[in-house]
Amino acid sequence: MQEICPYLAAFRARFQLMLQYRAAALAGFATQCWWGAIRIMVFAAFYGVHASAAPISLADAVTYVWLGQALLALLPWVADPEIGQAVRTGGVGYDRLRPLDAYGYWFARTLGWMLARALPRAALMALVAGIVLPLVGLGAWAWRPPSGLAAALLFIPAFALMTALAAAILMLANVIVAASLNERGVNAVLTPLVIVFSGSLLPLDFFPDAMRPFLHVQPFAGLVDIPFRIYFADLHGSAALQGLALQAGWTLVLVGLGRLAMERMMRRLEMQGG
Repeated sequence: MQEICPYLAAFRARFQLMLQYRAAALAGFATQCWWGAIRIMVFAAFYGVHASAAPISLADAVTYVWLGQALLALLPWVADPEIGQAVRTGGVGYDRLRPLDAYGYWFARTLGWMLARALPRAALMALVAGIVLPLVGLGAWAWRPPSGLAAALLFIPAFALMTALAAAILMLANVIVAASLNERGVNAVLTPLVIVFSGSLLPLDFFPDAMRPFLHVQPFAGLVDIPFRIYFADLHGSAALQGLALQAGWTLVLVGLGRLAMERMMRRLEMQGG
C-alpha cells in the first residue's frame, strides 16, 4: 500500500487542482447541453423517416447522446498540456529525479486531470438531462437510467476500463508531445480519430455493415461504443463480457506500448541550462 500512496497523492493533487476551475466546468456543461440538444434533434429527424432502419431505438440514441456529452472530457482527444510545458521548461527533470516510476506518475496525474474535468460536468448533466427534463414534460428527450440491474452493474467496470483506456491512449500522445515539444500536431491527428472511431460522433452500429467488424474491435471502440451499449443493454450477457475483455486487452497493450515509448524517449531526452 505504501508503494501506491505517492501515485494516489499525485492523482489527488491534480484532481483537486483542476476542480478549482468551476467557471470552465460550467461553460463546458452549457456548451455540451447545447450540442447534445442539437444532436438529439438530428436523431429525431432521422428516426422520423428511417426508424425501421435504425440499429437502436430513439430512446437509446438519446441516452447515448447524453452519456457522450456528460463524459466528453474523458475522451483522449488532446494531450495533457502540462507534459509539453514541463519538457519545454525543464520541469521534467524533477519527474526523472523522483524515486517513482515515471510512467505511473504521469498516468496518475493524467487520470486526475481527466476525471476532474469530466465528473462535475457529468453530475450537472445527469441532474438536468436525467431529472429536470422529465419534470418539464420532455421525458422523450431525457437521459434514461441503465436498462436493468445487470446493465448498471456491468457499466461500473466498463466505465473504469473506459477511463483507464483513455488514459493509456493519452499517455502515448503525451510521450509524442514530450519527444516533439509540440502538441499541435498530435492533437490535430488524435482529435478526429477519437471522435469518429470511438462512436462519439455517431454510434458505430450506424456505419456500413462492411466496416462494423473492424470498428467493433479497434481500441477506440472501448471509449464510447462498448460502455454506452452496455449501459442500455444493447450489449448484454456474453457479448458484454467480451466487450469488457476487449477494453481490458487494449488497455494493457497500450500501457505496454506507452511504457516502451516513454523509456526510449527518456533515454534520448536532453536538458539544457544551468
